[in-house]
Amino acid sequence: MTDDPDRRRDLAHVGPVELYTPVLEKSRDFFVNQMGLREVHRDATSVYLHTWDDYQSWTLRLIQRDTAGVGRTYLRAASPQALDRLKDAAKAAGLHRGVVTDARDLGEVHLIADPDGHELGLYWDVDWYAADDTDRPALKNQAAAYPGRGANLRRLDHVNYLTADVPRTAAFLRDTLGARCTEQIVKDDGSPQAIWYSLGNKSYDLVYTEDWTGTRGRLHHLAFATDTREEILRAADVCLDAGVHIETGPHKHAIQQTFFLYVWEPGGNRIELCNAGARLILAPDWKTISWTREERAKGQAWGLKTIESFHTHGTPVVPIQNG
Repeated sequence: MTDDPDRRRDLAHVGPVELYTPVLEKSRDFFVNQMGLREVHRDATSVYLHTWDDYQSWTLRLIQRDTAGVGRTYLRAASPQALDRLKDAAKAAGLHRGVVTDARDLGEVHLIADPDGHELGLYWDVDWYAADDTDRPALKNQAAAYPGRGANLRRLDHVNYLTADVPRTAAFLRDTLGARCTEQIVKDDGSPQAIWYSLGNKSYDLVYTEDWTGTRGRLHHLAFATDTREEILRAADVCLDAGVHIETGPHKHAIQQTFFLYVWEPGGNRIELCNAGARLILAPDWKTISWTREERAKGQAWGLKTIESFHTHGTPVVPIQNG
């Protein structure tokens, strides 16, 4: 699979994300105390958090719900004209769900749905983060001061969803959003089982993995970037001291070569910490890299076998039926 270098890129990047949690304050404390985010606003049922170098006014909204999972993911268009093109493409595909204007510090948001029912919000207008005296950076090309706390997460990196229909989702990412597939896992028949899609020059922004339960609309993990591997190593100790469940890592992926640590925040959602120095896709005619079952059986880049829960745990949790 080769990307069309003449294709216009109408999406700039993944914007803020909503995360559901049944334990709002515990999840808030995890992200603030262990991950290094800053609380910037709250209402009766949610808390807004900011990573220190996100130019936008907020990065993550934690929402009180009975079960964990992912809410709306916002995607910023590359221009007002690009937003119009994306809106029209979503309408043509029958995936446009209307317009809202009540998303915090965002302008007009066009709601769409992927084939699995995950809600996405397309936007252009956005309020930029305004640091105050408590977090004003010395360098004015930085959104906020380095927190020096916990994992010191710099920015949101990517979202990994679970999907019941990988091929249909791949077509949506390609045809409606104009994203390009950089890597994929293929089954024995050549059909995709997991897909990594890039919106710009990052190696990937949106990932979809086949949901073994056949359920729609679930989350595999939300990923945040640090500056260095050393901060991920330190984060493992921070999580150990705080009693946070460390699922796997620190280690290095074979696919996309990301240095990683996976933990579960108190609400049950899987959170990945990854290094911000991950690969860039600079080739305009990048050819999709495909990984087979035999290649994946070798484990991660340095031989660590993928643990079972990485394949089975998603949010909301689906009870396993016996028999």
